[in-house]
Amino acid sequence: MRSPFGGSAPADWLVVGLGNPGAEYERTPHNVGFQVLAELARRWDLGKPKKKFGGLLQPLTFMNESGTSVGPARGALKVELERVLVVHDEIDLAFGDIRPRLGGGLAGHNGLKSLKRGLGSPDFGRVRVGVGRPDSTDPEIVSAHVLGRWRQSPAEVESLVRDAADVAERIVGGELELPAR
Repeated sequence: MRSPFGGSAPADWLVVGLGNPGAEYERTPHNVGFQVLAELARRWDLGKPKKKFGGLLQPLTFMNESGTSVGPARGALKVELERVLVVHDEIDLAFGDIRPRLGGGLAGHNGLKSLKRGLGSPDFGRVRVGVGRPDSTDPEIVSAHVLGRWRQSPAEVESLVRDAADVAERIVGGELELPAR
């Protein structure tokens, strides 16, 4: 599929990949949104996401502050809220389970909470990428799970990223409608 963003025309969609900046987070479940964004940029021949606004946004803030980047980007691009698509990790889904939806709860996800503040509403599109949950609800163990290295093989992670990129691509291309919460 060619880039849905075209040349210099305003973006019809703003696709946001959530993650944390820095090498220490690169190969972690919490950064799956960044990985999916990189796959979409490769597919659409967009090059690496830029610091400036564009059709793909990889906030250079930490995930918990992503709304401070996404809100202004949306405003500058004049993208309707229902055309904002956020790709993020979801511990409440088993590894490999990918579920798109429009709006919904925040499930304690600090990146989504920041986006709600930055966008003024939780009613943005999401591609929830299942990274699994550890066998504990202890916040330190959960944090270590999402911020630690993948427990799955590189091939399994690559497949997950490709599958999530397929879902995002189908949504942006109009082939898949986002189900409401």
